[in-house]
Parts: sequence; C-alpha cells; structure tokens
Amino acid sequence: MKIAIVTGASSGLGQEFARQLVAEYPEVEQLWLIARRKDKLEEAAASLSRPAVCLALDLCDPMSFTAFQEKLLSEQPQVQLLVNNAGCGYLGNLGETDTMLETRMIDLNLRALTAITNLTIPYIPRGGRIINVSSIAAFCPNARMTVYSATKAFVSHFTVGLNEELRKKGVSVTAVCPGPMATEFCDVGNITGNSKMFEMLPYCDQVRVAHGTLLAAKRRHTIYTPTVFYKAFRVLAKVTPVKLMVKFTRT
Repeated sequence: MKIAIVTGASSGLGQEFARQLVAEYPEVEQLWLIARRKDKLEEAAASLSRPAVCLALDLCDPMSFTAFQEKLLSEQPQVQLLVNNAGCGYLGNLGETDTMLETRMIDLNLRALTAITNLTIPYIPRGGRIINVSSIAAFCPNARMTVYSATKAFVSHFTVGLNEELRKKGVSVTAVCPGPMATEFCDVGNITGNSKMFEMLPYCDQVRVAHGTLLAAKRRHTIYTPTVFYKAFRVLAKVTPVKLMVKFTRT
C-alpha cells in the first residue's frame, strides 16, 4: 500500500499537511498520522479524503520508535511521503528555564526526527519524498531561544546532507523554513505576549506554507523559505556576520 506519514499531525501545520497532501500526491492511498493526542488525531483523520491510521505516540519516548518500527515491519508499506513536522520551541534564557523543556526540544526536534527518518527510509521507493519542518530560526542563533534555533539549524543541515545521500536512490529531501504561524506553537512555548520580536514579525499562513512546501518537495527543492520577507532574511543572514545578526534577532 502507498502511504504518507505525518508526525505532529493533530493540529497546526501538521494537520494542514495531512489535509492537502493528497491533492499533490494522489497516489497516496492511506495516511499514517502520528501525535500524542489520540482524540485530536481521530478528529483530524475524520476530515480527510483518504483513510487514515492514527498512531498515538509520544515521540519523546524511545518506546514509540519500537512501536513505529513494528508497524512498518508488519504492514510493509511504500512510503511515498514522510513529513517530519513534530517539534516544539520554548522561550527563555538557558539557566533560567526548566531543564526538561530544554531537553524536550532536543528529544523531539532532533532525536525523534532522526529516528523516524532512519526507520522509514527502507520503505521509501524511488520517487519518494521527505519533508522536514525547519524554521527561519535555522538561519541565525536566536537569544532566548538558543536551543530551539540550534535544533533547527541541525534540521536544515540534516536535510541537505540526507538529500545528497539519497540522490542515487531517487529520493529527495526538502526542509521548509517558515516564520511564525498562528498555531499552538507560540502559546505552548510561552512566546505569546512575551516576545517583542514575535510581535513585530509578519506571520506566515499555515495553509499557504503547507501548499508551497508540498509543491517544493514535488519539484525536489532542498530548502524552501515561504514569503519574500523571509527569503530576504535568509539572504541577509548569509552575508551578515553572525555576531551582529544575533543582536538583531533576539527573541
């Protein structure tokens, strides 16, 4: 069976990817939706135009990878598209924040993404795609979100390297680097009302981000940055000394 897998699929951008992907990848017969909240997953699945399997997994728990691996082994699917959307970000100065929150970003943004990708690759046929959700934070370190921006730099570099590794297999990898979106992310991360930078930045529309990313993946682009504003920011971050940029990007 030809499937697509979306992590962090219970809300926000992940839910939007699940809703839109069939239009661009009509060969997908079934979706596997992964997130912690089973009720939200089932609600999201009910609105889709393709059958969906809800996998209520906490990707910060290593046992979730065992369960996912067993599911792959038993089903032997052809994964046409893997969307690594699950992630989190928390605002605060290191040394003043909850250590569990800081390490959760590493567990979810890095370890889970790497594990899910590694387990899935053997099931991706020639012509398959992987989408990794990165961020504009990948372009430059962000004070008060130091760990988050470091994890997203990893995601972008991971994408470029993996894309080269998988080239001969006919599998492409795309990272999307959006700006802030009106999702649960800012509320959960204690960002709403606590960051002047986030209040100043133009927000991306998650519907357009999902659509643009799916098209970029279909065209085998490696890095996709939505909107002219953030494309310009990406260029600015490349040409400006990082010690100067970090002063301007403080969250």
